[in-house]
This record gives sequence, structure tokens and C-alpha cells, in this order.
Amino acid sequence: MVDKNLILRKIAELEEYLGQIREFSGITVEQYRGDWKVQRIVERTLQVMIELCVDIANHIISDQKLRVPTTYADTFKVLHEARLINKSLYNTMDKMAKFRNIVVHNYDKIDQAIVVMILKGYLDSFVTFRDQIIKLMK
Repeated sequence: MVDKNLILRKIAELEEYLGQIREFSGITVEQYRGDWKVQRIVERTLQVMIELCVDIANHIISDQKLRVPTTYADTFKVLHEARLINKSLYNTMDKMAKFRNIVVHNYDKIDQAIVVMILKGYLDSFVTFRDQIIKLMK
């Protein structure tokens, strides 16, 4: 059985980071490009938020004895395959996981316009993820 208290603690942590990162949602690409401190805060916070979602997903995957994911992005595919998250959320979280890999491994130079796009249009995906996970636990 999934440890509901553990999941709820991780969701609370996700909500805390979400509240903090929303402070930067009004930033422009130019402002973002010109401030390395903001870049570091935002990119690291997004990384941690995505990793929290992956960790939550992996607990559910293990509990439900679903197939073992092969990558961070695949974690969300497993949830979608099991119909535990919807296709729209899967598509967004798949991209978030790939973004996390770029941030962590510096596979490519981070496109600051994409970061600002996430800040302006995709933070609610974390709320949707939270809501779908809480619904699963009921």
C-alpha cells in the first residue's frame, strides 16, 4: 500500500516550491537572461519540483506493481498507460522531465525563452499533477 503520509509530505513540499517559484512568473525573457541569480533559483526550483513529481509517481508505480520506468520521462508514461494521469498531463510532464535532464546534465544550453514559457504558462501543470495524485489516493 502506498504510504499516503509520504506522498502528502512530498505534495506539501511541491506546493511550497510552487508558491516560491510563482514569484518569478511575471519575469520577461530579457529580465531572465540578464539575471544569473534568478536563472539559478528558477532552474533549480523547477528541477526539484519535477523530481518530486517523479518520486511521487515512482511510489505509486511501485505500489501498483506497474512496469518499471526506464527514464524520468517514462515515469509519467507509465502513469498514463495505467490511466492514472490524463494524456494532456502526461504530455506536459514528459516535457518537464526532459527539461529537467537538460538542466541537470547540461545536454544543451538552456533556452531561457522556454524557462519563461514554463513560468508563465505551465506552473499549473504541477497543480493538476497534485490534484490527480490526491484523487488517486482517495
